[in-house]
Amino acid sequence: MWIRTLQRNLQTQTLDPSHEFHKSPYRLQKITIQSIDRFGGGRLGFVKLQAEVQNREGESLPGAVFLRGPSVGMLVVLQPDDLPAGSQQENYVLLTVQARVASGGLQFVELPAGMVDGGGFAGAAAKEIKEELGLEIPEDQLTNLTELAMPPAESDAMKESLPRAIFPSAGGCDEFIPIFLHEKRVPRSQLKEWTGRLTGLRDEGEKITLKLVKLEDLWKEGARDAKALCAWALYEGLKKDGKL
Repeated sequence: MWIRTLQRNLQTQTLDPSHEFHKSPYRLQKITIQSIDRFGGGRLGFVKLQAEVQNREGESLPGAVFLRGPSVGMLVVLQPDDLPAGSQQENYVLLTVQARVASGGLQFVELPAGMVDGGGFAGAAAKEIKEELGLEIPEDQLTNLTELAMPPAESDAMKESLPRAIFPSAGGCDEFIPIFLHEKRVPRSQLKEWTGRLTGLRDEGEKITLKLVKLEDLWKEGARDAKALCAWALYEGLKKDGKL
């Protein structure tokens, strides 16, 4: 997926006379695989590589790449069902608290998320919600916020194309994350039960605690997590534009 996207967008340099690099286009010369990590069952997990991308003058683009593939993020907005229908009061968001060794932290607060391991993005989002939150949500009740916010990919061969998703670390990693929304009215007692409940996939080493926060506080409760900040901004922006 990564190399197809890169090669397609490299072609736009020569096809589009107005492209910044049209007079001296960059080309992918070589890829050096430096290391790989495998997951359970021997599945290919992470790949570290060096891509050599140069133009005819010998100028290079930064090419150190960490491939980990796409993920999904889920914004689950809950509201007590004893409020009037259509009310915008008392909206809550479910966050997870778990160990993230890469960050150096053992209680990292973030939006529920997971890697895509085959299947579609909506299916992966529904699966992660069930695994992390214990909620059964049909795929047709998930709204793709990133697709609503971003224009469709250009079909014109001269236009650069990227997935309609957020890139949390585009300077060195291929990971992109579409953000899905699910809004649900639940009994007030259920909201209390979910707070502090220990969930997760024990056979995969996950130990996850749920954290229930007010929607208006998501920007500060999840301030360390790029997914949470993006989800909050997308939700607020789409509401303001009348697209939700």
